[in-house]
Formats: sequence, structure tokens, C-alpha cells
Amino acid sequence: MARKSVLLPVPEPSWFTPKWLLVIFCVINLLTYVDRGVIASNGVNGSLGTYTLSGTCTSGSGIQGEFNLTNFEDGVMSSAFLVGLLVTSPIFASLAKSVNPFRLIGVGSSVCTLAMIGCGFSFNFWSITICRMLVGVGEASFISLAAPFIDDNAPVGQKAAWLAIFYMCMPVGYALGCVYGGLAGTHLNWRFAFWVEAIVMLPFAILGFIMKPSQLKGFAPAESKKALISIDTAVPEVEDTEALNVKVSARSMEEESSHVFSKLVHIQDPQREQNFTQTINSSSFLGMQCASINLSQFSRFIEDIEVLLVDKVYVVNLLGYCAYNFVLGAYSYWWPKAVYNIYNTSDADMISGGMTIISGILGTLAGGYVLDCMTSTVSNAFKLLSVTTFVGAIFCFTAFCFKSMYAFLALFSIGELLILATQ
Repeated sequence: MARKSVLLPVPEPSWFTPKWLLVIFCVINLLTYVDRGVIASNGVNGSLGTYTLSGTCTSGSGIQGEFNLTNFEDGVMSSAFLVGLLVTSPIFASLAKSVNPFRLIGVGSSVCTLAMIGCGFSFNFWSITICRMLVGVGEASFISLAAPFIDDNAPVGQKAAWLAIFYMCMPVGYALGCVYGGLAGTHLNWRFAFWVEAIVMLPFAILGFIMKPSQLKGFAPAESKKALISIDTAVPEVEDTEALNVKVSARSMEEESSHVFSKLVHIQDPQREQNFTQTINSSSFLGMQCASINLSQFSRFIEDIEVLLVDKVYVVNLLGYCAYNFVLGAYSYWWPKAVYNIYNTSDADMISGGMTIISGILGTLAGGYVLDCMTSTVSNAFKLLSVTTFVGAIFCFTAFCFKSMYAFLALFSIGELLILATQ
């Protein structure tokens, strides 16, 4: 069948070029992980009060001390953001096909901002845990957009480097959060740490609603998509003819009923005829659209899940990343406390934050550079992941076997650098 295509004009993109949007994604990612670092820092998370047999008592500090949390409750509170992240990530990813993804970022960031304010006003374990769950919604709103955008728009020879810059914000943000949390908890109060975060996040929540991005290859937002009008100029096959007849018949019935009512309106007031016809056509279109949008979105979501579950490379990466984050999450959250208690240093937040910043920047950029040099194939990526993760884990584990803090810092920094190279 011959087909004639007409492309409607597309609005010119604003100053939000791919590089500027990469910067915005990186800043939002950075702030997200700053929040994780804050909740793990000794200055904000604090510690329980201690009581000795000799009668010496010390009051607790931070969240754990104020709410009298056990280590288990403390761990639950820190990882509660995963509930919001896991529940809403598929929802945001599915909506990104029909709704402008940047508006979704605005919604998620707004929820995250309010949740951070709520953390500062929390009064017990459950109130702060629920707020931490809502914080995960903010990350879920952009995590489904950032990586596809970078992969679509980065220069061919720099895809891994662009992704490395984005993922570098994770360890760097976490480390900055540890340092910032230590300073805020020491000089102000742990509640102020969350309120300042909310103030910094607010402009990016607003930005998600007002910016007009360029066209994304993986998505089709209403503001930037190209409308393709196809005009058939030849006789279609039998099946197409039948389908076309059904559509034409339905359309004819709609036009006929509209025409009849239009005449009745014209008798009363000719001026109202045009407005009435437009209203009928608009309501008809919206009714059909609303009736099909939910079912179509749900069916597309199910199809996407089925495709992912049979993709062996994706499943292996997913399982490996779960194990990776299981170990990394435990290390990143508890090792500031471990350094504080094992080596009796009050600068644990500064030490852990400084080490992670250096290791995160060098490791992540080095990993992206090495992968580009190796040629960014799936096979080479798996080799790099396997070697760096295995060797890095050995260094991190061995570090805790030394009583000297200097030996610990040297070995752990090497381990961190290797592990974060996988980002």
C-alpha cells in the first residue's frame, strides 16, 4: 500500500540541550544520594545511650538516640526508601510512555521535598519511616528516564563516559551527605539537615514542571512528539478494508447524530451550532481515549515485564546488581558507625565521606574510561564487573582485620575504588 507521510512542525527545543539535561539529572541524582549519606552519618543518625555497671550514663544522640531505636529499627528506617522506590518505579516507567517524563520528575521531586520536610518534623520511628518511604518516590520518578536519555543522546564514543558521570554522583553524593550530616548534627540539629535538603531540592521540583525538553528517542511526550499523518492512496487488503469500513461506519454514525443535533441547535440559535459541534466532537474523542488508555497502558506494562523476564542478560545483571547493592548498602550505612566505634574517632563522618568522594570520582571515571577502551560490549562489561567487584571485596573485607586505622583506610579506599568502578 502506497503511503504518503506528512510531518507536522516540531517546536524548537529550548536551552535544555542534552548536556544541560545531563547536568540536571546529575544534580538531582547527587541530592538523592546526599540524603542517603545524611541518614547514615553519625551526626544525624547518632547512637543509643550507654549505661555502665559503675553507674556512668551517656545520653544518646541523633535519630537513634532521640527515638531510642535498636540497630534493627535503625536499619529498617534507613532502607525504607526502597519501598517507595520499588512500588512507584514501574508506575513512573509505564506512565513515561504517555505522559511527559519531565512532568513526572516534577511530581516525584515534589513528593520527595515534602517527605524531607516531614523527616525533620518526625516524632517517632513510624513517622520517620513513612517519610523515608516517600523519599524513594523522588528517585523513582527520574530513574526510569535518566539512563535511557543518556544512552540515546550521548555521543557514540562517549556513552559509557556520560553514564559514568551520572553514576559518579551516587558515591559522591553519598559521601557529601556523610560530611554534611556530620557538620549539621554537630553544630545544629539533625532535623535541620533534612529541612535544608528540602530547600535545595525545591527548585528542581519546580523545574520539572516548567522546562521544555528536546525530543527523546525512547519516549513520546505530547509537547515534543512528531505527529505523523498517513494518507492511503491505494486499495488496501481485504482485512484492512473491513477494519476501515468499521471505522468509517462508526465515524459516520457519530457525524450523523452530531448533524441531527446540530440542526436542532441551528433552529434555536445559528451562532451556537459551531460551538455545539465542536463540543460533541471533543467529548467523543475524549470518551474513546479515556476508555482505552487504562487497558492499553496495563497491557503494555505486562508485555514489557514479559520481555524483560526472558532476557537472560537483563536477568543476570538484575540479580548481580541486587547482590551488589545488598553488600554495598550494608557497608555504606554501617561503616561510619564501625569506624567511630572501632577506632574511637569523632571524625568518622569526615573520614568516610572524604574517602568515598575520592574513590567514587576516580573509580567511576576510571571504570567508564576502561570500558570505552575495551569497547563497550556486554562481554567486556561482564569481565570488568567480575574482576573489579571480586578484588575490591577482598580489599574491603581485609581492611577490617587490621587494628591500625591507617592500614584500614589504605585498604578500604582501594577496595572502594575498585567496587565503585562498576558504576
